[in-house]
Amino acid sequence: MTISEAATLCAEILDEVERVIVGKRRVLRLVLLGILAGGHVLLEDLPGLGKTMMARSFAQVLGLRFTRVQFTPDLLPADVTGAPLYDQRTGEIVFRPGPVFTNVLLADEINRTPPKTQAALLEAMAELQVTVDGQTRPLPEPFIVLATDNPIEYEGTYPLPEAQLDRFLLRARLGYLAAQDEAVMLRRQLERAAWPPRLRAVTDARGVAGLRASLGQVHVGDDLLAYVVRLLGATRGHAKVAVGASPRGGIALAGLARGHAMLDGRDYVTPEDVKAVAVPALAHRLVLRPELWVRQVTGEDVVAELLGEVPTPLTTGGGPGGPR
Repeated sequence: MTISEAATLCAEILDEVERVIVGKRRVLRLVLLGILAGGHVLLEDLPGLGKTMMARSFAQVLGLRFTRVQFTPDLLPADVTGAPLYDQRTGEIVFRPGPVFTNVLLADEINRTPPKTQAALLEAMAELQVTVDGQTRPLPEPFIVLATDNPIEYEGTYPLPEAQLDRFLLRARLGYLAAQDEAVMLRRQLERAAWPPRLRAVTDARGVAGLRASLGQVHVGDDLLAYVVRLLGATRGHAKVAVGASPRGGIALAGLARGHAMLDGRDYVTPEDVKAVAVPALAHRLVLRPELWVRQVTGEDVVAELLGEVPTPLTTGGGPGGPR
């Protein structure tokens, strides 16, 4: 699949999802970038803003098997990964696969379950496998976790462990719709007998694999890799940060920048591609100093500040198909 073909297919995917999700093209692009870069996406915002609907819509349009798990305080790890059961007919112990054995797992309100159950996803997200009773079982490919969570100050929520946050390729926030977009959304619901509409599968698992493979055609110059490294180093030495971005953050940033270039139909990455995805790729990986909680300083604020301080490469990011 060429870069041009991949960009066209991605545009079709986004257009189809927009039949349900109105006025959030930028967030939809971010979610698609996370999927193309082979990672998992955390959708964080207030209840009722369409996080669950967005995850379900992407699964339909991508033609992937979809499973939804509602995370609750009494959910057990075995409810997610599966567990061995005694089969009375055969007298044998058989493994009952859990909902994690799917292509797209919607972990709905993931921070309403205790950390022990949250941790049950760590191996699946990082290694695409599940180990139960000493036996390791691979997960279907592709395997994508689209998790939703509510702000931590909401009642009944648990903070996500830093190790789990770091396994999300990016974190996106939806925010409220603009007034005109909200009016469009309300009008669509009033004028349709069935809402939401059934979305068309634009591609399938093989198509998603092809889109992911096409990222390899996007060139990332050495100067841009050095820019990514400088951004990572700046997070680790910032006065407001207790723990900076991990090396996994650099992998995420470079991969998302590649995807951003591909969606624009280019086979080379520019500094603007890196800047466009830096906040969603890095902000959730930072552990800020405790006193900043009172001052309401966020990881997004720190990364945005660093983007203005770290020198930007003079290159246009040109590679085999672009200018220098």
